[in-house]
Amino acid sequence: MDRFDTRAVSPVVGKAMEASIVVLYVGVLTATLYGGVVPEYRTAAGAEVGERVLAQSAERVQQAVPTETRAVRVRAEVSLPRTIRGETYAIRTENRTLVLDHPEDRVGGRVTLALPETVESVAGEWSSRDPAVVAVRNSEEGLEVRLESREEADS
Repeated sequence: MDRFDTRAVSPVVGKAMEASIVVLYVGVLTATLYGGVVPEYRTAAGAEVGERVLAQSAERVQQAVPTETRAVRVRAEVSLPRTIRGETYAIRTENRTLVLDHPEDRVGGRVTLALPETVESVAGEWSSRDPAVVAVRNSEEGLEVRLESREEADS
């Protein structure tokens, strides 16, 4: 046998190079997707979900306020998703507006409530961690609308 015979090495080196190229391709593809495309998509989808949550929340608040105001005491549950883009969030009031606060700057928004003039104040906050309730009560000046968690509303 010739001591310089290297015919058996060629197939092994060839297969090792093929495997290295495949691993390199998969690594580059994974880094590209998770480094740019996937997070950007999650943010865009989160922003869309945030807009829908705000719109549905505003609708529920507006539905809870009666047009006829005598002795009013309304409590209506509002269904909120636990997370948007994998993070918890809050919905708070600012004058007659609902504001979505989210850790991701590009996920959020605000929507103005269309409420009757008999509504004197809108206050409170919902956290996505707790069950949400909208409470409407009489006050001396008119109606008070409050965003509360279920535990607050029960007390």
